[in-house]
Amino acid sequence: MITDLPRLVDALPAGMLPPGRLVTPEDGGPPPYWLSDAPVEPALWARLRSQHPESGLWPLVLSGLSLEENRPWVDGEVRPARMSSPDRHDPAELLAGWWDRGQSDDDDPEAAEATAPFGVDWPGPAESGEPAGPAEEFADEYVDFLADGKARLGLVPAARGADALVVTGWTGPTNFTNDSGKIAAVVRSWEERFGARVVGLGFDTLHLSVAAPPTSPEHALWVAAEHFACCPDNIWQGSGTLTAYAEQILGVHSWSFWWD
Repeated sequence: MITDLPRLVDALPAGMLPPGRLVTPEDGGPPPYWLSDAPVEPALWARLRSQHPESGLWPLVLSGLSLEENRPWVDGEVRPARMSSPDRHDPAELLAGWWDRGQSDDDDPEAAEATAPFGVDWPGPAESGEPAGPAEEFADEYVDFLADGKARLGLVPAARGADALVVTGWTGPTNFTNDSGKIAAVVRSWEERFGARVVGLGFDTLHLSVAAPPTSPEHALWVAAEHFACCPDNIWQGSGTLTAYAEQILGVHSWSFWWD
């Protein structure tokens, strides 16, 4: 699909895109994404999102590393050839394995408090949420928040937003896993259960809109456990406990992740 990128971009209506270019990965290979020269315009992002079923191009809000804005997107600091297909991974198995890996081997009161009320045992995947509206509408609204005057528009030849993580060769969670195909498999599951949509990617950040967030404290705890398994830094370097984190995501229509 990556090799189709120039053709797909050229097939867009004349004058639709602002100036931009295809970006080549630093370790070679065909360009995995198109990148605008100027900051992203939310209205154009929404229009491109609506045309995705026909165009085959998923739009992204692409932000650079603080103080080094060219990294990773302008510089092509990506590795698509090293990423596996999300089809190869079972998201429930991934989350269970990551949860087990994140547990302390010692009787650590701080760790026990952080993962309460579940303790060391994986609680299992959370139930699906109830959509508060069309997922696409929440995605379009979230762009307004992420468009900070610096982030650029990216276009990726991907069948769905989750797959854009793999196609771009995004290496954001490399200190957690060096294979974004695994993160994409989990995000696919969130797309299906919570109406999540991939809206933005940064150097080591992922931003999702969410149409069906948890609306009860109990459900939010189960979702928080999934977030902890996939991105422990959201808790260890953020809220501190699952309970506090669950309160932060209760009824909220966006999720953000950061890997140290």
